[in-house]
Amino acid sequence: MGMAGHSIGGASTSWTMVKDRRVRAGVNMDGTSFVPVPEQGLKRPFMLMGAGDEHEPGGKDTTWGRDWARMTGWKRWITLEGGDHGSFTDYAMMTKQSARELEVTRAYVAAFMDRHLRGDDEQLLDGPSETYPEVKFWK
Repeated sequence: MGMAGHSIGGASTSWTMVKDRRVRAGVNMDGTSFVPVPEQGLKRPFMLMGAGDEHEPGGKDTTWGRDWARMTGWKRWITLEGGDHGSFTDYAMMTKQSARELEVTRAYVAAFMDRHLRGDDEQLLDGPSETYPEVKFWK
């Protein structure tokens, strides 16, 4: 099974994976990680998906950098340029301006789950995309 969550739901994903081996892959969408990944690390696939520059390396939320260093399995850290905390919710259904953010979220979360739970070769996760130029990849 995979787990993806937004805000506090995203923050709880890595902790849940540490405690429950049944969760084979996880996504944190714009959630501050209040509970650190243990020093022994997290070996299963994980994707950090943040809004704007707050969740970029060196940004306001330093918990992502701390946990990133402890993730030893397949991992991706991406941010949505121009996004905000609500970018990863279904609020986008209510405004045309945010519809693009919903499209980006669906595409990347689906590609992540397809790759790690179904074994599909999802190249969208391999680096920047012409289809989604607003998504930045970090290492």
